[in-house]
Amino acid sequence: MNAVEIESAVSDLAAQPFDAAEFPYAFLAAFGNKETTLKRLRTGNNNASDVPGGVLLRNNIHIAVCDAGAVGESLRTLRDSPATTKAKAKFILATDGQTLEAEELISGETIACDFEDFPNHFGFLLPLAGISTIKEIKDNPIDVRATGRLNKLYVELLRENPDWAKEERRSDMNHFMARLVFCFFAEDTDIFDGKGLFTQTVDRMSANDGSNTHQVLSEIFRAMNIKVSERANSDPRLPNWANGFPYVNGGLFSGSTEVPRFTRMARTYLLHAGALSWREINPDIFGSMIQAVADDDERGALGMHYTSVPNILKVLNPLFLDDLRAALADAGDNERKLLNLRKRMARIRVFDPACGSGNFLVIAYKQMREIEAEINRRRDEVHLRSEIPLTNFRGIELRDFPAEIARLALIIAEFQCDVLYRGQKDALAEFLPLDAQNWIVCGNALRLDWLSICPPSGTGVKVVADDLFLTPLDQKEIDFENDGGETYICGNPPYLGSKWQSDAQKADLAAVFAAHGTGWKTLDYVAGWFMKAADYGAKASSATAFVSTNSICQGVQVPILWPLVFATGHQIVFAHTSFKWANLASN
Repeated sequence: MNAVEIESAVSDLAAQPFDAAEFPYAFLAAFGNKETTLKRLRTGNNNASDVPGGVLLRNNIHIAVCDAGAVGESLRTLRDSPATTKAKAKFILATDGQTLEAEELISGETIACDFEDFPNHFGFLLPLAGISTIKEIKDNPIDVRATGRLNKLYVELLRENPDWAKEERRSDMNHFMARLVFCFFAEDTDIFDGKGLFTQTVDRMSANDGSNTHQVLSEIFRAMNIKVSERANSDPRLPNWANGFPYVNGGLFSGSTEVPRFTRMARTYLLHAGALSWREINPDIFGSMIQAVADDDERGALGMHYTSVPNILKVLNPLFLDDLRAALADAGDNERKLLNLRKRMARIRVFDPACGSGNFLVIAYKQMREIEAEINRRRDEVHLRSEIPLTNFRGIELRDFPAEIARLALIIAEFQCDVLYRGQKDALAEFLPLDAQNWIVCGNALRLDWLSICPPSGTGVKVVADDLFLTPLDQKEIDFENDGGETYICGNPPYLGSKWQSDAQKADLAAVFAAHGTGWKTLDYVAGWFMKAADYGAKASSATAFVSTNSICQGVQVPILWPLVFATGHQIVFAHTSFKWANLASN
């Protein structure tokens, strides 16, 4: 079972009437244990518990259901149990059906909550299913829960609207989902006037059977594409209930407002998603997880794709963040040095030519905002508007849905940083309307001109490619407000050894290496990104750090790739010893 399936099973279990005799087995089933395992435990063959009412699964968990009010005492009994130690249990858990307490024995971390609230702590228990996790998800699994709700909605809508599942309409479906994510976030963060405005409006104005939900959503989306001053003359006229929504645009709500048709179940899934606390979403975590919703091949691992911040910082810190922090330390309280550093940061561009849902860009942005906030604190300018523009965070992504989510994740990260460092009032005052400029390009990074997407200075060249929010191909060129600054290229490109590359991917490498010789055919696919970065750096001052397989640094690939990179005038400044580039899932 993946993380989303476990969260759903745990939520269902907590919603059912409590059955003391059945709970331990239902709990273990929710975390993916097979019926054969549960059958052996029921018959007592494999149940080594020495606690009354206890169920002990070796190398996993010791559970006890106890009398009302005895949960704390029961947990202590489980902790002191010789069977717990002998069976190498990782967790202990006690409940009376009213409250629940659990402890991870190695770390000593604990949870205590009302029984019906224990699904809110399922991230703490994910290791029971062999899934490693991170503190953010342990403390608040909102990102996994949101992904699960949206996945159910996505699948149900495609079932009801099979034409939206076809290749020619899948981008419309993905764009619709991006609009929903924004609305859920906006209604929980006061971007919309009134908490829950979006979900409550859909609930109030749509029929219970879902028959007119698509029409209600279409009118809401249309309202957010019309300036308030122009609504009185809109044709057709907006219904009064839609006038409560602000003008958002920024390309997100422009173009078609067509919405797939809803069933009763799809409407229920949408309302359930809206009931979550989207204020707490982590854009870097959620973005990685949600991209699997729109990928048929990745959906089986839903909720299990997330690269931890420490791993990303293994790239970003030595690339440029360590230098910025050193400059901050050197500046001390010197106002001139602090001002110069702030101006320098405003001119830095971070470019990820394999950006996925924007993990590296979001983390880089949040880290830079943290440094800028400290500068402003030392200069007594805490309410100053950030000088770090989102347009300086550029990306290329092959698939359209992750590209949409990448820009949305950056928008959410900007708002959250403004709230954190400047306050809710200032953040809200400047958030809407959204900026219509395009900084995430949907296309093949090995076929696009990186200099046109992230130029060294001056005006960005228009890129003919499908970008976020369906900006027309005559999109305006983007002026870099702070040209002439530093450019840092980073990311986690696809690896793929030569034996596993498709004909199209081999052709991509041929296009990259054609001007550099003929020995490239044995190179990993990721080598194309290193060569493109080297060619970019030969024409524009930059530094690059990619996550890569270690195969390009050993064996036959070394004398092929690296002489070509060095011939462009580049040198290796830092590297990291090999380590497992793990995401949320350990398995």
